[in-house]
Amino acid sequence: MNAEEMRVAALSILRTIAPEIEPAELVPNRPLRQQVDLDSMDWLNFLMALHRQLGVDIPEADYRKLVTLDDLVGYLLGKQRG
Repeated sequence: MNAEEMRVAALSILRTIAPEIEPAELVPNRPLRQQVDLDSMDWLNFLMALHRQLGVDIPEADYRKLVTLDDLVGYLLGKQRG
């Protein structure tokens, strides 16, 4: 997957958690949770859904690295299976 495909996949998964979001309105380098107004349980559900659907392990220690959409996409690209 390239960066744009990963972004589309992540946003698609995010819309299952927060269907009211408009992906085109999200600013890629601003904190995602603030833009989407996700509480910690929604955020955890989102990260777990990314793991299940993309097959990417996201250890709890890495959660704090995933602040913006750009952070998330870069992280997922670096972790995707061969």
